Amino acid sequence: MKQLLAALLVLSTASVALADEPILGKWRAPGGGIVEVTSCSAGFCATVVSGQHSGKDAGVMNGSEGNYAGTVTDPRDDKTYQGEAVIEGDTLKMTGCVLKVLCKTQRWTRV
Repeated sequence: MKQLLAALLVLSTASVALADEPILGKWRAPGGGIVEVTSCSAGFCATVVSGQHSGKDAGVMNGSEGNYAGTVTDPRDDKTYQGEAVIEGDTLKMTGCVLKVLCKTQRWTRV
């Protein structure tokens, strides 16, 4: 019984820490579509959940406490770029770069 209680305590603590991760949740991209960021085996996975590109991947990020890095996928053409994301309150500042030289930044708002 003690082992079961210990396991439940570890699981509940892990889920609370994960729930507090700022990138998790739904975000409105500038084009109006909603992107949902969830935890996945690769870190944090983003999927378009509304709009014209619903169901498409939008990238994979790793990091914590509001600063993330990984890949960003443009669902319009399925091209993938190196990317960074920074959470500033209810805004996600998403930057994608080609060859780390040509970069574009978008601001997404929490839904």
